Amino acid sequence: MDASIRSAHVDTFARDHLPPVEEWPAILVDLPELCYPQRLNCAVELLDVTIGRFGGDRPCLLDQAGTVWSYEQVAELVNRTAEELVHGYGLRPGNRVLLRGPNSPWLAICWLAVMRAGGIAVTTMALLRAVELREVIAKAEVRFALCDERFTEELELASGDDLTVIRYDVHDGGELGRQAKARTGVFPAVRTAADDVALIAFTSGTSGVPKATVHFHRDVLAIADTFSARVLRPEPTDLFAGSPPLGFTYGLGGLLIFPLRAGAASLLLEEAAPDKLFRAVARHRVSVLFTSPTAYRRVLDSLDDYELASLRLCVSAGEPLPPATWQAFERATGLRLVDGIGSTEMLHVFISAAGEDVRPGATGRVVPGFRARVVDESGAEVPDGVPGLLQVKGPTGCRYLTDPRQRAQVRDGWTLTGDVFIKDADGYFWFQARSDDMIVSSGYNIAAPEVENSLLRHPAVAECAVVGAPDPGRGEIVKAYVVLAAGCQPGEELVAALQSFVKSDIAPYKYPRAIEFTAGLPRGSTGKILRSVLRESCRSRSR
Repeated sequence: MDASIRSAHVDTFARDHLPPVEEWPAILVDLPELCYPQRLNCAVELLDVTIGRFGGDRPCLLDQAGTVWSYEQVAELVNRTAEELVHGYGLRPGNRVLLRGPNSPWLAICWLAVMRAGGIAVTTMALLRAVELREVIAKAEVRFALCDERFTEELELASGDDLTVIRYDVHDGGELGRQAKARTGVFPAVRTAADDVALIAFTSGTSGVPKATVHFHRDVLAIADTFSARVLRPEPTDLFAGSPPLGFTYGLGGLLIFPLRAGAASLLLEEAAPDKLFRAVARHRVSVLFTSPTAYRRVLDSLDDYELASLRLCVSAGEPLPPATWQAFERATGLRLVDGIGSTEMLHVFISAAGEDVRPGATGRVVPGFRARVVDESGAEVPDGVPGLLQVKGPTGCRYLTDPRQRAQVRDGWTLTGDVFIKDADGYFWFQARSDDMIVSSGYNIAAPEVENSLLRHPAVAECAVVGAPDPGRGEIVKAYVVLAAGCQPGEELVAALQSFVKSDIAPYKYPRAIEFTAGLPRGSTGKILRSVLRESCRSRSR
């Protein structure tokens, strides 16, 4: 932070536990809209400034019952809630506030109120258990928790005497709503610095112990002013909806930050399984949809059951998008899925493409405002067409809270993503694998997602995950866990058929030498397949 700009945070814990400045990522300001003022509160920008541009009587937040909160109503509730947190509970700028609950307008209101009051939001998945919550609370030294009253049990098991738990209800605000209603509704926002900490987001932990990533108020706006504004190009008349929780930065951006920055509305669904999500699209006339490749794939066989005429933009992220899913969805709907790669460390998407810029099978090109390159293990850039490790820099970047892994994640100002990509001569990036999803078998490097994509082209395969299994002769072999399509029966005959199919579809040495049929794949709270669980299962069996 510029020494001449004092932080508004009285509680300096978050800044005190950032990595040393020399380990920070390089921050780029390549677009004029990224030149933010030194004093900046993202809640003011998302509500007050948006109301000034578009008016306050337009829809802002909707719940799954169809109840609509206007921008003016949301702003008033945010002001009253912030006032109650500060004057009723003693929240001080810089205090960490855990948010717990499924997606709802009241969860969004709580998040915005914490921003307005100068607090630091630590938004968690609603289904985390006490042992997971305890780790989050301890790591971030959380002082307050705003919790959906239906989800307090695990939180109470995790909390100690130093945590103040405040309950809300998704319909009328509950305890917090009643207390806030008695407030004046006049609450000048805390004049945070642009690089005061706004949120601490925990990674999903699929590669080990979750890491706490730290992002500033300007970062919140930067993801809207790059990926959203330059690639998605939302309109004030849009209605956003989707499945990712607000505790997942994919959901926070796509379902709250992006629509509010554009003056659009957001439908926040508590229940967003694929069938319910696509029925909500028809019922509420959703125009912009955010969900996962898995959700798009699961509705492919039933798309005729949904009225999707209102959709103009469908975004896919959170895990690799199989080309077969992209192609099948376009054939059925005429909509070209917007693929993208982002990360908790970068806060949101930094490589993507939309509309006519989409090249099927490619993740996309670098989002304006960011830069990306493909390097070898030494950090040297590799030629186009050669696989390597993806590095990125931009207006956001990786800062871990008190974590020695910072030094491995950020090198020479670039953030490593943990992904293997190929960049082509036209600047498109092609995903190969997570760096830990590369299987080395008899000296061959095999990208697990490539084998998965091949299997998914077989009509008997509904879902699959591919990992490397230890093998004394080959080092590793390709093993596939397969969920069968309805009506298909497992057996040796089908194993042989799937193996033959892959051999005929891609290089024969990549075929799965072991196939295990399963009723389902292990998934984390964000919906990502936990390949680490499958890899550990393979290792334990080989011992």
